[in-house]
Amino acid sequence: MDQPLRQPGDVPLKNVRANIVQSIRAFHAGDLQEAATELGQHFLYANLAQAQTKQDVLDQLAAQFSLPAHFGKNFDALYDCMTDPLHKAGSQPGFIVVLEHIPATPKFDKEAREQLLDIFRDAADYWSDRKIPFRCFYSFR
Repeated sequence: MDQPLRQPGDVPLKNVRANIVQSIRAFHAGDLQEAATELGQHFLYANLAQAQTKQDVLDQLAAQFSLPAHFGKNFDALYDCMTDPLHKAGSQPGFIVVLEHIPATPKFDKEAREQLLDIFRDAADYWSDRKIPFRCFYSFR
């Protein structure tokens, strides 16, 4: 009963593909952060609960991911920030990204949500081509 859920030597996220975008259902953000630390990977977290519009989402991602000041605050620029500059910065250990409470509002509708997730799917493909793990977990509000 007092036994830990994960045994010593267990690899965190061992049953989760290395390059994927999926619902956070079975995970908690804190556990994912711990897994990133154990794996020596970057952990990016954004809580989008206060966002109502596409611009709100981009503003909050820019602030919470500490994106550069020149970030263009559009979906193309978000993709660029999640890929090329990081690749040019040298060897990367991998990424675990959490997007909590993606808005489901009239001003950030299903199409906008899919466009946002497509950026992270494309980033997962980009990093997969380079043999770098990129896992993104999300939830909707």
